[in-house]
Amino acid sequence: MLTKLFKFFLNAVPRPILIKVSYWVAPLVAIYLKGGNYTDPIDGKSFRKMLPYGYGEQRLNALSPSTLSLERHRLLWLYLRNETDFFTQPKKVLHIAPEQCFLKRFKKQVNLDYITADLYSPIADVKADICDLPFEANTFDVVFCNHVLEHIPDDAKAMSELYRVLKPGGLGIFQIPQDLNLAETYEDFSITSPEERTKHFGQYDHVRVYGRDYFERLRASGFSVEEVDYSKTISPELITKYCLVKGEILPVCSKEQV
Repeated sequence: MLTKLFKFFLNAVPRPILIKVSYWVAPLVAIYLKGGNYTDPIDGKSFRKMLPYGYGEQRLNALSPSTLSLERHRLLWLYLRNETDFFTQPKKVLHIAPEQCFLKRFKKQVNLDYITADLYSPIADVKADICDLPFEANTFDVVFCNHVLEHIPDDAKAMSELYRVLKPGGLGIFQIPQDLNLAETYEDFSITSPEERTKHFGQYDHVRVYGRDYFERLRASGFSVEEVDYSKTISPELITKYCLVKGEILPVCSKEQV
């Protein structure tokens, strides 16, 4: 019943409204699901189960009731915490389409000058089109843009803008839903209806399914790209405990020093 209910709301309610409603619903659900089976590494809270999530097929134990993180967010958090100086050194950060699980935490970090931007999100600081960002070149030490590019018809232009605003030597992480069984990205811009996009691309507002060539698309925009399978460094016990997905690749991008 809970799975069907979540699927209905994800597909029927506009995302900006879902974001607003989640702020008062999530704490109640977190109390109800409190337990010891699974842990969200972002805030350390544990639950007897996590929530299902997915616009099509629902993934069980995917959404944390406390931070509203998904598997990809928890993996990124662990990578940033364990492998980078993101939490300790001064950084100017741009976060496109900021995720709720990160927003308040990153804003509170005294080492970060943290700016969020999006065209539609009600929680972003700056209303901005990713294909025409209102920032000077070489501005940011870190740029996050996660699960955005699959929504953008001209993703090459968006990637070029992300490259432009990143400082030389900076860090960019641009996660996307990816089918590693596909050698080449599947896209067809004649498909425009929500129903057909769901059928072909897995979600009503996606315009493509990225294949293994995603990393080459980023490189074509100028980035140096490290394809990091960070789940390989995490024990099977913690993969289960943190509700992570094995084999998800983090595209860790950099802009070479001139």
